[in-house]
Amino acid sequence: MSLESEAGLPAEAPLPGTLPESLRAELVAFRRDLHMHPELGNQEFRTTAAIKARLEKAGLRPRVLAVGTGLVCDIGDWSGGRPALALRADIDALPIPDTKSDCPYRSTVPDRAHACGHDVHTTVVLGAGLVLADLHRQGLLPRPVRLVFQPAEEVLPGGAADAIECGVLEGVGQIIAVHCDPRVDAGRIGLRAGAITSACDRLEISLGGPGGHTARPHLTTDLVTAAARVVVDVPAIVARRIDTRAGLAVTWGRIESGHAPNVIPQHAELSGTVRCLDIEAWREAPDVVVAAIDEVANLHRAKSEINYVRGVPPVVNDPAVIDLLRDAMTARRGAASIEGTEQSLGGEDFSWYLEHVPGAMARLGVRTPGERTVRDLHQGDFDADESAITAGVELFTAAALLDGVS
Repeated sequence: MSLESEAGLPAEAPLPGTLPESLRAELVAFRRDLHMHPELGNQEFRTTAAIKARLEKAGLRPRVLAVGTGLVCDIGDWSGGRPALALRADIDALPIPDTKSDCPYRSTVPDRAHACGHDVHTTVVLGAGLVLADLHRQGLLPRPVRLVFQPAEEVLPGGAADAIECGVLEGVGQIIAVHCDPRVDAGRIGLRAGAITSACDRLEISLGGPGGHTARPHLTTDLVTAAARVVVDVPAIVARRIDTRAGLAVTWGRIESGHAPNVIPQHAELSGTVRCLDIEAWREAPDVVVAAIDEVANLHRAKSEINYVRGVPPVVNDPAVIDLLRDAMTARRGAASIEGTEQSLGGEDFSWYLEHVPGAMARLGVRTPGERTVRDLHQGDFDADESAITAGVELFTAAALLDGVS
């Protein structure tokens, strides 16, 4: 594709930074290596070392974050004081088994898998960094760029907070990222201005009572019933105390209590998530949810201990940065490669960066065009059409170049 003349270059001038075929093959191999060796949050030592080695081979000077995993790498001329564009990738995997059959690069680590596409995100930012470093050596990079390889995105409240504390946003004017989307064809991206993800918190509850015999529940605290009422009633109560347009949802993932059919237990544990589309409702959520739990527990004479773990706010994409991504993808692949996308109830700690600088996250298509199988993230059979790596690299490199001439 050619660059539009209003961007500051002649309309016929091609956008530099085409991904060489040899680098495409290398990036696919790099992604497959990460996929075979997934590491959980704050344990990404092998992953960090692999990224560091490849950047150093390209003559760059990556710095491992003070937390011990993850790294940051600067490209370009930082002496002029111009705010940099940051490209962020998350590098951790999930604690679930890889269930893909007949896949030569399936996970070699039991109960660990890159089932959310972080291996793709990492490879995209690495590839963009290598291309942009080469452009800088040719004097073609108009503004400095920072690569941020962040650990522990899957660990609430997310490794982004640690990365920010390590100074990754110092000198940064904008930050961009992609997230794999198995509903979007490879070669395309999904864009949305405003909120694109939801807030996500974790809820852990311990209920207690004296216990007793199931023949005499009236003489004790019927703890299993109390736990069941918390599961059923708390979401309903919360739904009537928060504006329904906020999309706040309390959903349980675990409930444990008791060991015998004729013994009323003394202890029950519940855990789940609180998700919310609206950032203001998210700020209210802890007080409302905790009050609802206490009401239901007290009604059934159960003692409650509540651990409400603040997670992440929604990712709210800056409209100007969305325009930058739209222009970049149009310049590389044409307007037909872009589609709108809806706000999801998934959480993403990229939102913490946006509390400090404007930025945006795009949905990176990873579905093989024509595929009819419905896949989702956080499932053991998740995989990506690897042509998405090239599309992601092209998006990031074009964004770095267009921003300098817009």
